[in-house]
Amino acid sequence: MGKQCEVCGKKAQVGNLVSHSNIKTKRRFNPNLQTVRHQFPGGEVRSITVCTRCLRSGAVKKPVARTRGEGN
Repeated sequence: MGKQCEVCGKKAQVGNLVSHSNIKTKRRFNPNLQTVRHQFPGGEVRSITVCTRCLRSGAVKKPVARTRGEGN
């Protein structure tokens, strides 16, 4: 997916950049997206793109940290 939160669906918004002389030009307000590993209820672990609000609110369940020797 592009620049969109996979939990809440937050994406870029459009607004105006207003200069000192009150000239308006279009600009984009991008969400603060982070890529994190998420553990789904079924136990599957996958990297997803989420906004920082979803991270702070606890909407993302992070998996238990991997140890160095695991996976061999």
